Amino acid sequence: MSRRTLSMIMLTMLVLVLSGCNPATAAPIGPDATGFWDKYLVYPLSWLIKESALILGNNYGFGILVATVIIRLIVLPLMVKQIKSSKRMQELQPEMQKIREKHKNDPQKAQQETMALFQKNGVNPLAGCLPMLVQMPILIAFYHAIIRTEEIKTQTFLWLTLGEKDPFYILPIIAAVTTYLQSKMMGQATQGNPQMQMMLIMMPLMILAIAVTLPSALSLYWVYGNLFTIVQTYFLYRDKGNKLTPKEGTSK
Repeated sequence: MSRRTLSMIMLTMLVLVLSGCNPATAAPIGPDATGFWDKYLVYPLSWLIKESALILGNNYGFGILVATVIIRLIVLPLMVKQIKSSKRMQELQPEMQKIREKHKNDPQKAQQETMALFQKNGVNPLAGCLPMLVQMPILIAFYHAIIRTEEIKTQTFLWLTLGEKDPFYILPIIAAVTTYLQSKMMGQATQGNPQMQMMLIMMPLMILAIAVTLPSALSLYWVYGNLFTIVQTYFLYRDKGNKLTPKEGTSK
């Protein structure tokens, strides 16, 4: 299974899971939370957002920013690994294109030789999915923290009520645009690979479709996270003369 296919499946699963959550029937979350999910994921996120907001003048938009940065710093090693994997795959694009042209009438043979090329250069094409796998439960827990914490869902930030959808769809559009920029910087738009180019468009559209149905606080978290990744990717990619060595791809 390719990385793009796995990413689409995970996003679809995310839509199904979040669409099944009912804010009207969800129990409020508090210090007395029980169960692993509520006690160790949902409540700590709720507490972190509230405490950060209080420190920053009761501004819950900035509280979500602090929570986002902390979460991104925790998963930073996985993100760096993903970016290095994407960078290495970019460097292999000329050889991958030659394989596709050589076996354009035999897709199975082309896939076999491509996988052999990845193995030779120490590249795991699915390595980029690991950060998304890790962040999916965080995103779902973030959603629960919002809809089950009265102080968060009733707060306003700019034109938004954090527990409600963006009435003007501005934030979902920004989330989709920043997803596109992030994906492009990480090398998903590769010349000569129409499937990857299509994925570059499909991913932001799926993010847009998800974001317009969810509380604006979740879209805000998504935008903050994308901007963090864009800045991080810029600094990791800016030294274009520093090529990864064949076995470095996902190991460093």
